[in-house]
Amino acid sequence: MDFDISNIENFTKGLLAYAWIVVPVLIKALIFYFIGSYIIKFLIQTVAKLFLKYEIEVSLAIFLTSFLKVILYIVLIVAVLATLDFDITSFLAILGAAGLAIGLALQGSLSNFAGGVLILIFKPFRVGDTIDAQSTLGSVEKIDILYTTVRNFDNKVVIIPNGGLANSSITNLSAKPTRRVDLNVGVAYGTDLKKTRQVILDTLKKDERILEDPAPVVYFINFGDSSLDITVRAWANTPDLWPVYWDNMEAIKEAFETNKIEVPFPQRDVNHYYPEGRHETPLQGV
Repeated sequence: MDFDISNIENFTKGLLAYAWIVVPVLIKALIFYFIGSYIIKFLIQTVAKLFLKYEIEVSLAIFLTSFLKVILYIVLIVAVLATLDFDITSFLAILGAAGLAIGLALQGSLSNFAGGVLILIFKPFRVGDTIDAQSTLGSVEKIDILYTTVRNFDNKVVIIPNGGLANSSITNLSAKPTRRVDLNVGVAYGTDLKKTRQVILDTLKKDERILEDPAPVVYFINFGDSSLDITVRAWANTPDLWPVYWDNMEAIKEAFETNKIEVPFPQRDVNHYYPEGRHETPLQGV
């Protein structure tokens, strides 16, 4: 079989001509990619420093920088393909359809993600705070992008989706350095209220954890079925709230016993009626 040299020469010339066209474009695309990568790296580092400067939550900062990096690289790849005269219309259409499908499939997760971003930015509570939200009362252990972990006081761990948490009322019991301690007591009818008030105030003064400003107050609030109802309001540092409550409830009870102030219990008068209409003497104190 004869070997045609002219065909090889034509092929070589065509290949060289094509290379003169394609190689500069490829070099241009590579240069464009490396410059774009450098710019992206610089932007990511700048954003990370801004997050650190403004004390953005670490988990949120990591997620946002990673998310921004992905978006920027997608833009860079599209731009590189455009320099290669690649038809990016179909590529963008596929990318958009895929994004829509993923968004619909992850609708709940996206809601939780948005809630997590809001929580981490506006910080209605922090790790270590005690909150009451979504029928859960406990201490916040961890705040992630999608979920918040709360530990109840009986040591149960509750995982709360951030979507519902961000769209519902939240009571932060640790937001302020001081809290009001409310104690409710009852004394028997006929008790000297002025004496009772002074006994309670003297008892509270013995507890150094109770703040002097605002000063404790004692109010008579209601005529109960069996007692005169009294409310006691004092202020303490937030970590001391429950110890102050428990200790002073016991101290007030002991002070009442010492000063012979009666703490009542429910009483009823019972009358026994006979068929003839006669009745016995009422049984008192039953």
